[in-house]
Amino acid sequence: MPSTLAQLLPVADGFLPYWQLFIAAVAALNSFQNMFTVDITKKLYAKKPGQVTPLQARTSTMWNFTAAVVRFHCAYNIHNKAVYDMTLWTYAIAFFHFSSELLLFRTSNLNAALISPVIVSSTSLLWMLKQYDFYVR
Repeated sequence: MPSTLAQLLPVADGFLPYWQLFIAAVAALNSFQNMFTVDITKKLYAKKPGQVTPLQARTSTMWNFTAAVVRFHCAYNIHNKAVYDMTLWTYAIAFFHFSSELLLFRTSNLNAALISPVIVSSTSLLWMLKQYDFYVR
């Protein structure tokens, strides 16, 4: 069994491919969860929960799932420049979105629902930028 599980993991040096796989899995699970409720999305946009509709929540869910697919693909193709670049942009867009909701549109509070994606997107973005030359060939 352990050898079977190991065969499913990305084959590459470093920890970034494993991080991409983990974040992709978390995003996919979060997407599934958000398809059926707006409660989680309302926590993210805590200052204006009335603006969260089922349609908006599902649209956000589809973006999150799309990003998960790109990140999953990156975990297994981390040396591919196009895939790496697209993945890097998913984190940049996520960071911009969450930052703008907090600072510009003022729909979010500094709560766990916001801090978590800000930490993941900023850390992943910086990590990918720092390791760009190591992975992209």
